Amino acid sequence: MLYAGFMSADLPPLPNSEEPVDTPQLLTVGSAVDEPCLRADAARNRARLLEAATRLIAEHGVAGVTMEAVAAEAGVGKGTVFRRFGDRTGLLTALLDHSARTLQADFLGGPPPLGPGAPPVERLRAFGVAVLYRTAEQLDLRLAAQPDPTRRFSHPSVRALHTHVTMLLRQILPDADCDLLAQTLMASLDPALINHLTRQCGMPMERLEKGWLALVDRVTGTGV
Repeated sequence: MLYAGFMSADLPPLPNSEEPVDTPQLLTVGSAVDEPCLRADAARNRARLLEAATRLIAEHGVAGVTMEAVAAEAGVGKGTVFRRFGDRTGLLTALLDHSARTLQADFLGGPPPLGPGAPPVERLRAFGVAVLYRTAEQLDLRLAAQPDPTRRFSHPSVRALHTHVTMLLRQILPDADCDLLAQTLMASLDPALINHLTRQCGMPMERLEKGWLALVDRVTGTGV
C-alpha cells in the first residue's frame, strides 16, 4: 500500500500534562534519514522533482503524475526521476513524506501562530486551518494514500497530528479528557470528509475554515 512507510518511526507515547509541550522536535518520517547524506546537487534535484510533481497534482490530479510528466515539468531526463525515486509509487511516497515533514516543521518550530510563541488556542486554530488547506491542495494524493480502516487512527502520521493537538489541548483544558477531545477535533480534518464536503457538497474552503474555528472555540470554551 502506498501509505505504508509514509512515517516509519514509532512516535513516543503521549506526554503527561506536566511535561513541556512547546519544545520543537521534528518527527522522523520516511526518507528523512537519507536526505542529509545527499550531495547538494542531488538534494536540489530531489526538491525540484517534488515541486514539479506537486504542480502536476494541482493541475491534473494524481493521475497526471507519471515519471515522464514529472521529468518534463522539472526539465530533466526521465532517468533522473527513476534514479531518485525508483518508480511512481516511490515518487508519490516521497511527496507524502515531504508534505508531512514540512507541516511538522511548521507547527513544531515555525513562526507563530502555527509554531511556538502564540497562546495554545491560537496555535490550535492555526493548526486546523493549515491542515485543511494543505489537505485540499493534495486531496487526490491523500485519498489515494488512505490506510485501511484497521490502521486509520493508529498510523504514525495520524498519531503525530493527534499528539500535537492533544498537547495544545492540555495547555488550554488541563482537567479535560484531551486525548478523546483531540480525536473529535481531528475527525473534522479527515481527507475523506474534506473531499465529501468540498467536492460532493460544494462547500467552499472558507466555510470549512470558519467551521474549524467555531469548533475550536466551542470545545475550548474560548469563543467570544
